[in-house]
Amino acid sequence: MVRVKICGITNVEDALTAVEAGADALGFIFVENTPRFVTPARAAEIIRALPLFVTPVGVFWDHPAGHVKAVAETCGLRALQLHGDETPDDVAAHALPVVKTIKLAPSDDLGGLPPWTFAVTQRYRASVAALLLDSTARWSEGERRQPIEWQVARNMAAARWRIVLSAGLTPENVARAVSIARPYAVDVNSGVEASPGRKDPDKVWRFIAEAKGAR
Repeated sequence: MVRVKICGITNVEDALTAVEAGADALGFIFVENTPRFVTPARAAEIIRALPLFVTPVGVFWDHPAGHVKAVAETCGLRALQLHGDETPDDVAAHALPVVKTIKLAPSDDLGGLPPWTFAVTQRYRASVAALLLDSTARWSEGERRQPIEWQVARNMAAARWRIVLSAGLTPENVARAVSIARPYAVDVNSGVEASPGRKDPDKVWRFIAEAKGAR
């Protein structure tokens, strides 16, 4: 069964709703000047309320390793998501498991995998726990983003990558995305929001049910 990460958590209520609905991981965005930024102190408060077997993931973007380590220790993070231009050496500097984001053009702009992507991702083979496939489109401020090409994700999963599928996922399309891409996990943010930084409980419940029920 596919795992589900609900990202962009900013408050305890949304965190517990996601957990009750069956989320396996919650994402906390520590990228300053973005709509769902949380301070380490705020994230720590939320994470203390989580049950033992739900994984808190910290999202960073080209932050120094020392800063990432300090935030992780303050908050009790158990995994990292690196969303910027971090190199394999940057990834290897972290003690926690790392999910490295790889950005692809939306499906309307690209009919297949860019020729450089397999070569680029291969450099991370020894240093990452998983690859998160996201869109090159800038982070959403509430509007829906175009999904990436799901067959690309399936091809990479077939190449023995642990793939986390992101970008443009909603309760309406996630089951089809999972059936096509066969990812290890799916990651959603704006697709289950009522407004930036505030989740819609109905969308969260429907998204997780559709993802985990996909065949």
